[in-house]
Amino acid sequence: MRLIVPTAPGGGYDLVGRLLAEKLSSELGQSMVVENRTGSGTVVGTQAAAAAAPDGYTLLMGGLANIAFTPGLYDKLPYNPVTDFVPVALAGSFSYTLIARKDLPLSTLQEVIDYARANPGKLTIATGGAGTGQHVAAALLKSLASVNILEVPYKGAQPAYTDLFGGRVDLFFDNTATVRPFLEGERVKAIVTSNASRDPLLPHVPFGREAGLPGLVLESWIGIFAPSQTPSVVLDKLRAAMGKVMQQPDLRKRLETSGVRPLNMNLKDTERYVKAEAEKWPQFLRQAGIKAE
Repeated sequence: MRLIVPTAPGGGYDLVGRLLAEKLSSELGQSMVVENRTGSGTVVGTQAAAAAAPDGYTLLMGGLANIAFTPGLYDKLPYNPVTDFVPVALAGSFSYTLIARKDLPLSTLQEVIDYARANPGKLTIATGGAGTGQHVAAALLKSLASVNILEVPYKGAQPAYTDLFGGRVDLFFDNTATVRPFLEGERVKAIVTSNASRDPLLPHVPFGREAGLPGLVLESWIGIFAPSQTPSVVLDKLRAAMGKVMQQPDLRKRLETSGVRPLNMNLKDTERYVKAEAEKWPQFLRQAGIKAE
């Protein structure tokens, strides 16, 4: 078996994919090879999985980026992520946290919004690449709050942090697990998380609804998908194996340690959730004018 990861080694997709492949190999009694297929964001790897024989021997690490974001980022795709794939199971999710340079004289989301409304274009927010969760979270904040905050694009998170630490940019949305050590080191301060509830990694930081912006919800979910024509008997076997794997305490702990909140959703809820996300985000990305670079 092979598990196609449509991103480079070392990222979130790769990390979760390798953890799941290790556990599924043992549960199924079948070796599973992780194959990183990169290019055009997540398009090349996802297309390779869509074109594979639907026999259960080729699976895809799918998530918010390649299942829900790409249809809004590209005018034409060589596959349809909604009709060409079915979820086996979602494994986990992570939120984003809006952080500010430590000397910014604003400490709450309402203060940020009030200042931005009174001073259009004066606040700056770093974005770590077109169509990334960091970028979409920034656009979502601006849209929901109806504020003009100047986006400053960076080629990744590292240069954004350099300028944030140096006081040259005011705000940045990033993966909560990545943000936490900088908060603990008091190099930045947290404003709000993008969860639908308090994030266990940052239990003292309010989420959108608590901070007065109920629609500020963006969680980057990830799981295993199969080509949509895969026989139901094969899908049932894969789903049963994933169900057992996701109950293993050591796997859940390893996910949590990596900043990923383990998910335990039944099939109906999983299908409903993925469908809703795949309908919501392409529409938002088009409205916000966000395109792949």
